Amino acid sequence: MMKKKPTPLSPVTPHADREEALADYVLTHISPEDEYLHRLYRATQTQLLYPRMASGHLQGRLLRMLMQMIRPRLVLELGTFSGYSALAMASGMEAGGRVITFEVNDEQEDFTRPWLEAAPYEARVEMIVGDAAQVLPTLGIVFDVAFIDANKRDYCDYFELVLPYLRPGGFLIADNTLWDGHVVDAAYDRDAQTLGIRAFNDLVAHDPRVETVILPLRDGLTLIRKRYYVV
Repeated sequence: MMKKKPTPLSPVTPHADREEALADYVLTHISPEDEYLHRLYRATQTQLLYPRMASGHLQGRLLRMLMQMIRPRLVLELGTFSGYSALAMASGMEAGGRVITFEVNDEQEDFTRPWLEAAPYEARVEMIVGDAAQVLPTLGIVFDVAFIDANKRDYCDYFELVLPYLRPGGFLIADNTLWDGHVVDAAYDRDAQTLGIRAFNDLVAHDPRVETVILPLRDGLTLIRKRYYVV
């Protein structure tokens, strides 16, 4: 009896290569990046330190679609950076909608404000340079959506700051909540930023005022909905 030849094994794709291939696949199978946002992203990469802080095509498209789904009138953002996320959200909002974005680093203003003002939806974005903890209570505004993408060690404080100004049924979106995987890496047990994100994730997961889901998108994106009443 002749023995069957063994079936050749499929080549094993290294994990890192597979992740990169999947990321490229995703980007080629979603709606194309807005031309203005593409130029802003390129400028962010070439002109700013830590350009990875910008949301980019995939997250920008998700933020735009979330705005189209929620249809907010007022959006609060903590952490403007280059303005990419603010403009991505503004691009998905209806006429009359407005994004109020806070940036505590005044050195960022020279780069970001011209991009906000030249955007095709610039009337929907207002940039405030200053400390949101001091300014926000003076505005007397209730928001439909809040987006947090600022200092990671202060996320719990931001959550408590923003929640009273978010309407019941409104949404809070928090970026970087997996923190490059450091949230499950013991090597970062003494890192202040990682500890801040871990504390925030623990807080919102058990807070009866909200319901929460973490999307393992990019660096982790948490969607939080403020309940109409505490269960």
